[in-house]
Amino acid sequence: MPTASNTTPTNIPSGAAVIVLATRNAGKIRELDDMLRDTGVTVVGLDAYPEIGEIEETGTTFEENALLKARTVAQLTGRIAVADDSGLEVDALGGAPGVYSARYSAEDGVPATDARNNEKLLAALSDVPDERRTARFRSVIAACAPDGRHITAAGAWEGRVATAPQGDNGFGYDPLFFDPELGRTAATLTRDEKNARSHRGKALRRLLELWPAFAGDRD
Repeated sequence: MPTASNTTPTNIPSGAAVIVLATRNAGKIRELDDMLRDTGVTVVGLDAYPEIGEIEETGTTFEENALLKARTVAQLTGRIAVADDSGLEVDALGGAPGVYSARYSAEDGVPATDARNNEKLLAALSDVPDERRTARFRSVIAACAPDGRHITAAGAWEGRVATAPQGDNGFGYDPLFFDPELGRTAATLTRDEKNARSHRGKALRRLLELWPAFAGDRD
């Protein structure tokens, strides 16, 4: 079970506004930090709070899981926390892997990895033609304050699943997610290109629209 933290992260500038991103996924932390680089906000992940254990994702939707993680981390750290829950929905698989995207290939006590997730997805779609490999990345981002206030924002990125991985950038299913408008997979895009197109980028831009009222409401 997660435990409360009284620790202040190191290497944080004095007086900096700190948001805790409820993940240890370096790719997600880097993406959010890139998007907030001009706001004066410092983003730290859960690695800055090693005493906080894993937060079990028990929700059945992306929104439920995002709110669960953000609320838990806000309560434990006493800081505004942001959590993303995202995944890949493949139409030919009835929307799977969906909320189970990160742990899609976990079995018999063996944890999932990006490589194993991609291999399992390709195997599941081995007989599916290109025109039926439509899919989307979906993301919900939640921000919660220690007093319980919260906001959520959602975004989606339409595409299809490629027949083989392409590219070395990104993480997760990026090597397999093909954007038809660009004619490239997510793993071949630069960070700025991906942020402009991605589900998480869209959700974050919407969250930032809601942010002034949320962060300024202290009553």
